[in-house]
Amino acid sequence: MGSIRVLLADDHTILRQGIRVLLESQEDIEVVGEASNGREAISLAKQFRPDVVLMDIAMPLLNGLEATRQIKHDFPEISILVLTMYDTEEYVTQILRAGAAGYVLKKVAATELVAAIQSVYQGEAFLYPSVTRTVLEDYLR
Repeated sequence: MGSIRVLLADDHTILRQGIRVLLESQEDIEVVGEASNGREAISLAKQFRPDVVLMDIAMPLLNGLEATRQIKHDFPEISILVLTMYDTEEYVTQILRAGAAGYVLKKVAATELVAAIQSVYQGEAFLYPSVTRTVLEDYLR
């Protein structure tokens, strides 16, 4: 397997920088760019064509939900992994319907984040455990 090309999209610079250091310590992951808002995420996705976009939901100019919709519309082959602090049913269901392949919370362990990126890159879905419960409860209603 070649390097997984990842685009980071989060409005918090320190978070992006920390995630970059974490991911670039992995032999199979390359960070190709960083976006601080949804518009920039779309532009950089077009420019770099990453394998995975690690997407926050709450960002200025254009939120992660709308950016996900646009990226999946224009580039369906790109996998979107949401990394957010929000675990409410509304956010989870909307972003998954928009085309995200995975959803993890910002309290995730570093090893779990790497595993989530690898999973969505391989075409699998990845949901943080409490998010799985939210999705199941919504489905069973």
